[in-house]
Amino acid sequence: MNTNLALIGGTGINQWPGLEVVRQHRIETPWGPPSAPLIEGRLCGQPVVFLPRHGQGHKIPPHAINYRANIAALASMGITRVVAIAAVGGIADWFPPGGLALPNDLIDYTSGRHHSYSDGSPGAPLDHVEMTPAYDTALRADLRLAAVASGVELCGEGVLGVTNGPRLETAAEIRRLQRDGCHMVGMTGMPEAALAREKQIAYACLAVSVNWGAGLKGGGSIHAEIDASIQRGMAQVQALINALVQGAHAST
Repeated sequence: MNTNLALIGGTGINQWPGLEVVRQHRIETPWGPPSAPLIEGRLCGQPVVFLPRHGQGHKIPPHAINYRANIAALASMGITRVVAIAAVGGIADWFPPGGLALPNDLIDYTSGRHHSYSDGSPGAPLDHVEMTPAYDTALRADLRLAAVASGVELCGEGVLGVTNGPRLETAAEIRRLQRDGCHMVGMTGMPEAALAREKQIAYACLAVSVNWGAGLKGGGSIHAEIDASIQRGMAQVQALINALVQGAHAST
């Protein structure tokens, strides 16, 4: 089976419904093993590779994910396009829980993560990759077309702020993100995007709003809000991705 497309699943999509598994690849990289075996399969009859970012059973917290191994393992399989699914908190008024958006830029607030393959180790190249634009333009255009084809409405585009987690942000931190120009906040977008750029993999994020940022709107149990929003949002994600893989096949 040959494919150049991989899906990275985040919170709420640890397993991909409808994916016909062909085989699993247990890959060891110079940076260790990825979060889980890479799943090679067929979605809507088309070949794809799936990687659950948080591992099997959703056990790896955002700050402890081996991002370098994940991206390196995908690159070793010949993957050249990655769609990363991310559960995020909505900050902009236009991005309510349950909605989908295509980030077009990001701000990295994380620390303590291995952010680059250019880490100064023997034999590691010094590579100053450009991060403008932060996401692949062509792949984002394909996702917009897939949204239209699937009847899934995208709330908009905007800046994704990436925090360490696994705790949620304070209300003051959300206000700071607003001032910085962030429209949404997540915990896994970096260094994933930068590492993909270093490996020359076209990378785009499909963000699902699962709650309002702290102190913005609503009330009650934030975890109940997240659970309900994940169910609504991920159903739309699946429809959009199904259209994406079918559209990619039709265009070849």
